Amino acid sequence: MGTSHYHSEFPNTEDKEMATESMNADVEQTKEEAPLPAALRAKVERNRQRALMLRQARLSSRPYPGASEAISKALPKIVDTGGGFFLEEEDEEQDKVDKVVHQPGPVLEFDYLLCENCDKVFMDSYLSNYFDMAVCDTCRDPEGVHKLITKSEAKQEYLLKDCDLDRREPVLKFVVKKNPHNSQWGDMKLYLKAQIIKRSLEVWGTEEALQEAKENRLENRDKMKQKKFDKKVKELRRAVRSSLWKKETTAHQHTYGPEEHIEEDMYRKTCTICNHELTFEKM
Repeated sequence: MGTSHYHSEFPNTEDKEMATESMNADVEQTKEEAPLPAALRAKVERNRQRALMLRQARLSSRPYPGASEAISKALPKIVDTGGGFFLEEEDEEQDKVDKVVHQPGPVLEFDYLLCENCDKVFMDSYLSNYFDMAVCDTCRDPEGVHKLITKSEAKQEYLLKDCDLDRREPVLKFVVKKNPHNSQWGDMKLYLKAQIIKRSLEVWGTEEALQEAKENRLENRDKMKQKKFDKKVKELRRAVRSSLWKKETTAHQHTYGPEEHIEEDMYRKTCTICNHELTFEKM
């Protein structure tokens, strides 16, 4: 009986929704008049969300696909969290933007480089890629100014310090390679010889000053070597002398020679070993 009366009173879904909205309005009015319990407020909120979902389903089922799509896009998406309430999910346009594929631009004329040696235009080269030097591969001299030298060689041959290579602006570029003598040792830093020469002139000013500094360093190195050698020889001589010298452990006994008359009753005898003189008087 109750079920048939319900269907006769609300013949379709739209009437049900209207009835639900009316009931919610009455509940809201009642809530303004007196505070509702927490359970009743939760029930009212669930009925309101259910009414919104029914309206959205009815609009999407209408025979106007264009209008329904526009309305569905305008309405927020309802997500059931499972915790007794719903959330509105906003459309993320960022995903659509990320999917846009940009075609690479054409190579323009100003992207080409001009070789410093032959004045010819080129796109890229070994020196331009690794050392920012505008020299084409044809003009590259791997055994001359474009030779790669180690960090130790740059410091010894051109009197450069670590700060001159790694901190002085602009910082010199390098390539890293495995040590050919032992693969377990650390990787080697290889610098471009032309850039090392240029940096040494920045530090020392001229080639003459660099050569003079190298000569002074070599002279000081030779002096240090000679000083170390003299010190070792001195220590060796001292060790030899100490091994030959032996301390006498017994008392010395004088062995005097013949007596010598000095004056009147005075006489003298001399030790034949230590030259000790003994003077005495005879009565």
